[in-house]
Amino acid sequence: MKVILMEDVEGLGRAGDVVQVADGYARNYLLPRKMALKASPKSLKAFEEERKRMAFRMNRARKDAQAMAEELNQLSLTVEVPVGEEDRMFGAVTSQTIAQLLKEKGFNIDRRKIILDEP
Repeated sequence: MKVILMEDVEGLGRAGDVVQVADGYARNYLLPRKMALKASPKSLKAFEEERKRMAFRMNRARKDAQAMAEELNQLSLTVEVPVGEEDRMFGAVTSQTIAQLLKEKGFNIDRRKIILDEP
């Protein structure tokens, strides 16, 4: 049976590939798990249209991310923290602190996406 892979399947192919598989493998594994569609002219056309829409959305998201990155490169944040003797900080500046400061500046960035060189 010919199927269109909807996602990467190890040892079989990448998403979008049309591959020949055993009927039982397609019916019992790939199709029920929505990992593949039965290949037909109609499904091939629908898949190509979905691929184009996905590529357009990915391209738009990439452009938005690049624009945000340019704005962030121009931004400077100052964090006030209490210090003790010999200028030692109490506590730490965390990704959560940075995310909160960025939110105040109008950037909504998930704290898990902020990577710090040092804790």
